[in-house]
Amino acid sequence: MDPAPDPLRTTVRRNGRDGGRLDADAVAVTRRADGWDWALDLDAATSVDAVGAEWDAGPADPATRMFVNGWQSWSPTGWRTLGVDDDASRASTLDFLRAIHHADPSVCAPGELRSEMVTVLVPPGGPATLVGFVGGSRHDGTVRVRVVDGHVRITAEAWLGGARVGGDGPWPLHPVVVRTGDDPDALLAQWATDVGHAEAARVAAPFTVGWCSWYQYFERIDEATLRANLTHAVDWPFDVFQLDDGYQSAVGDWLVPNERFPSSLDRIAATIRATGATAGLWLAPFLAAPDSTVARTRPELLARDPAGDPLIAMFHDIWGGFVLGLDPTAPETAAHLTDLGRAVRDAGFDYAKLDFTFSPNVPGVYADPARTPAQRVRAGYDAFRVGFGDDGFVLGCGAPLGACVGVVDAMRIGPDVAPRWEVDPTIDTVWPGYEFAAPATRHAFEATRARQFMHRRLWVNDPDCVMLRTTDTSLTPEQARAWTDAIGASGGMVVVSDDLGRLGPEHRTHLDEIIATGRAADATVRATTAGHRPAAPG
Repeated sequence: MDPAPDPLRTTVRRNGRDGGRLDADAVAVTRRADGWDWALDLDAATSVDAVGAEWDAGPADPATRMFVNGWQSWSPTGWRTLGVDDDASRASTLDFLRAIHHADPSVCAPGELRSEMVTVLVPPGGPATLVGFVGGSRHDGTVRVRVVDGHVRITAEAWLGGARVGGDGPWPLHPVVVRTGDDPDALLAQWATDVGHAEAARVAAPFTVGWCSWYQYFERIDEATLRANLTHAVDWPFDVFQLDDGYQSAVGDWLVPNERFPSSLDRIAATIRATGATAGLWLAPFLAAPDSTVARTRPELLARDPAGDPLIAMFHDIWGGFVLGLDPTAPETAAHLTDLGRAVRDAGFDYAKLDFTFSPNVPGVYADPARTPAQRVRAGYDAFRVGFGDDGFVLGCGAPLGACVGVVDAMRIGPDVAPRWEVDPTIDTVWPGYEFAAPATRHAFEATRARQFMHRRLWVNDPDCVMLRTTDTSLTPEQARAWTDAIGASGGMVVVSDDLGRLGPEHRTHLDEIIATGRAADATVRATTAGHRPAAPG
């Protein structure tokens, strides 16, 4: 396989995958030895779906492996075989499902694989070839690979998602790099270093050990249970004590607890802080239930569908069904998110977990049509960050990866764990093509290994929670140990999600082992990245 992108054919498309194409001369390309810089220069503002650069990479080798990076935290990630495996979208008939797992929600062409932000192709015998976008805050980047007439055809595609661009000078696109080497992991590490440098990644947060309510209590958490665990937590080495989903009066009304929490949020935070731990709070700030106070009284905050109705951006059975999406590009919504961030911080929470933040990618009508989907996501995070403060800790979850580099301190890098190794179809909804996005410890385990290279280069990795318990779980001791070993080896966050009153000295000893392994692994990555500088431009 010849990695050199020569000749490079550029395309500009709009109105969907099979829609109209614009003059490719509108794309200005400046070649470098390891890729290119490019920009879109249109005479007038035009709605553009994507800008692509395609090349023939030479004869296809059978059994070529391709690293496929999912678009958001939970999206399937791992190695596939070109010409054998199908893109997940080929199995799904649900537009909405594709919209929450891909930058471009359209169905891939037959035989095509796609990877978000970056990919590595490894033919039998090597060498490996990396193709990646150096950045993700202006637009998403998708690398598409297929075999055509016995040759590998690669397309690096900047996804603008229908944004109206042009008419006021060149619109810069994120640079693309094409590099070869013998070690795929080293190629990915250098790429992540370059992206982190370009996007001013926040990678300095300390190694974090914490507790989270979700995987023991789920949405059934109540204040008495939270306080009982907090009483036990003083004997555990937790830096953070985090309240997860289930406290709010409604999705969207994050500052008003429900009847199971008689205390106000500031009193809860004060109680946590009195133990010496940082108080953490979960919220999904870009969503609102139809019956929430914010949706009923602030309709101007909501994105719209083409008919002018509030845009449905999520379905979750524990929230009662369909949930609406906010429009981060509207000035009123930006102000609302800033006020929310400030109120959470003023209540005493210095750690915020922002979940389901893919929602601004859902196609709809947004106040600023010049924003790409990535810019919509970033606008929401930036607005929250303004209120929450630069020194607060923000964890992204269910988040588009590229758009969040430089604004989050940590990122969930895989699907939810669960008290089971595999998906249980009697409990979980499993969507064809997206089975590996469903909650299951095996899925989190595989994503943690696949995205290890992101740690301390793009953010601090959050593999998801440790479950130390041996009851209320179907994990075998071997499976539980494999997961905790993977968390420790990753060097990422170590967050326990168990009823602390039911854990004994053996569980504490196990956690101490995980922490010791994790600190050592994190220190190794820190030492490596300290001397790992961005690649010199070609």
